[in-house]
Amino acid sequence: MSAPPGLDLSLYLIAGPQAVGGRDLMAVVAAAVRGGVSLVQLRDKTASDAAMTEQARALKVLLTPLGVPLIVNDRLEVALAAEADGLHLGQEDVAPARARAALGPGRILGVSAGDAEEAKIADPALVDYVGVGPVYPTGSKADAGAAIGLGGLRALRALLAPPMVAIGGIDEANATEVMACGVEGVAVVSAICGAKDPEAAARALRGRIDAA
Repeated sequence: MSAPPGLDLSLYLIAGPQAVGGRDLMAVVAAAVRGGVSLVQLRDKTASDAAMTEQARALKVLLTPLGVPLIVNDRLEVALAAEADGLHLGQEDVAPARARAALGPGRILGVSAGDAEEAKIADPALVDYVGVGPVYPTGSKADAGAAIGLGGLRALRALLAPPMVAIGGIDEANATEVMACGVEGVAVVSAICGAKDPEAAARALRGRIDAA
């Protein structure tokens, strides 16, 4: 599928209770959006479905008036229950065909891929974007796999048809070179969630992305 009209993948924030380190999740996300975040994914590997649905509903109330889509990581049932704008799937999650059938054509569906073999799930008839990486080593996701580097990112850009978002160890210092590989945006966790001032961190990153 082509990305929904107006979908802005440029600065994609992945956030959750673990990522914000004890701070208020809603406050961190609100600050990040003020700084220029264009898409938010809720990722919480430990919460129950009910608790995650509650988180997602609260984020949806925050983000919808701002025109920022909310994506739920992994859990199709939570995305549906919270009426989220979309779902992001890893390699071990529900099949993209099943997810698309449940979500319908109007919601966003993204998948992760780290190499050519994993990229096979990125069927452009089903998915709207592919999260590719980790580009650099990252501590934000324990099972992220080995870094693919800029060369790996360029190789997947040449292979994949859907829009691409680069992820893994990306921050203000390297965002320009990542964008130069032809991706539509960058996804970050700690570069914003771990920053003392999430709004300022997002604004600085967005400046680099827009300039690229």
